[in-house]
Amino acid sequence: MANPSAKRFPDDSYFTDTSDLQADTETVLLKHLPADPDFPPSLQRNQHLQFLVRHLIQGFPLRYISQDASQPWLLYWTLQGFSVTGVGLDPDNKQRAIDTIMTWQHPDGGFGGGPGQAAHLLPTYGSICTLAIVGRPGPGGGWDQIDRDKMYQFFMSLKEPDGSFLVAHHAEVDVRGIYCLLVCAYLLNLLTPELVEGTASFIASCQTYEGGFSSASQPYFTSTSDGSPSLLEFPRPPLGEAHGGYTFCAVASWVMLQPFLQNSGVRRPTINYKTLLRWLTQMQGSEIELGGFKGRTNKLVDGCYSWWVAGCFSLLASQGVGCGQGHDAKTEASASADETWDDVDDSLWNRTALQQYILCAGQHPNGGLRDKPPKIADAYHTLYCLAGLSAAQHNVFPSPSRCAELHDAWVIAPDAPYNQLRQDAFAEALSWTEEEGTSHVLGGQVNRVNATHPLFNLTITHAEGIMAHIYHQTLPKREPAKKSK
Repeated sequence: MANPSAKRFPDDSYFTDTSDLQADTETVLLKHLPADPDFPPSLQRNQHLQFLVRHLIQGFPLRYISQDASQPWLLYWTLQGFSVTGVGLDPDNKQRAIDTIMTWQHPDGGFGGGPGQAAHLLPTYGSICTLAIVGRPGPGGGWDQIDRDKMYQFFMSLKEPDGSFLVAHHAEVDVRGIYCLLVCAYLLNLLTPELVEGTASFIASCQTYEGGFSSASQPYFTSTSDGSPSLLEFPRPPLGEAHGGYTFCAVASWVMLQPFLQNSGVRRPTINYKTLLRWLTQMQGSEIELGGFKGRTNKLVDGCYSWWVAGCFSLLASQGVGCGQGHDAKTEASASADETWDDVDDSLWNRTALQQYILCAGQHPNGGLRDKPPKIADAYHTLYCLAGLSAAQHNVFPSPSRCAELHDAWVIAPDAPYNQLRQDAFAEALSWTEEEGTSHVLGGQVNRVNATHPLFNLTITHAEGIMAHIYHQTLPKREPAKKSK
């Protein structure tokens, strides 16, 4: 736990607005230390739930009017906040949510930010993830009312020659949109080689010299003999600086693209894991910053990066990065495959310190969670602080034995296209497992939140429910992954 004598961030005796703001933030954070460092504040679960319930029942305060085009996000942040804290909705409120979401579906595919609004990849993600939480099969249940054919056509209409995607028609390219698209393609069984062709190369091109990822990259083309443009592999400079949100979306997209890369037969692009891991570890704040995470170099700690940055470590571990023996978890011998998490080097980031930041600085006294004091709470930070708390508490990893079980139980649907790609994606997505007996909950079980899927930020149960239905598969019984000895 930080203490009042903790070393302040160096300023080289050259004072700027940035250094002044950093010093002010450190002073404020020190005031939120508990009287006894061994006993941090408890998670004020009931107050946070009341904060979310007010949004759901009474509607959002007037200041949220600027979020009119983000209605699916507001509902997703609220309902996933319930899920992480272990609260479910009653059937009537579930149906209200389903009926509301379906008013956002665009007649030409995808979902908009509100009724009658243009389809956009980001609210499409918010809508589909919320349907994963509250939806069900059958009439009125939402899952079967999603127009998957038109959604796929919408996705393809946004694709650019360099493998990237516009976030909406006549809009910009953004790696966050790619992440949202891939999550929806996974949940709704829409993956095809055509859809993801070139996308991994685009993701790799967004990595900056720091190691994190920017929002996009600049493609360059040359003319071919027939006059058509041909994409140059180099240069493809990233646009902007490395950012925690973009980095999470890029890394999660990279992991989701692995089944395609393994079966494509083309030269695989690469990313620099060493610089990425170094950048991620440097984003965790010092002792005087209570161990929170920042989103960019030389910026202030912010509660939302508890998920966007800290959430990347389990994604990298799934690729064998950050493991003590440097092995690939997915190629480990099946006899000991579920023991690979013990090789993860926890010294890369401080799980306990992150929980301290969220419990001490992230909780608003009136309910909800926030960026940092003295800022107010909001729905966005409430979810991503809770999700970051989950990432710090639980070891969730892709279990090779569970993946093998899902492969063995796979039933080919009649006339199913791209069976191997979709089978691999289904099995790998649902192989993520919480390791039994390894949770690290600061302050005892009163502070425990549910584990969340590292790729989707849904509970594993909700991801399994919608995917099993959409893919027409029966999931084998899940056995808990026990801690290795």
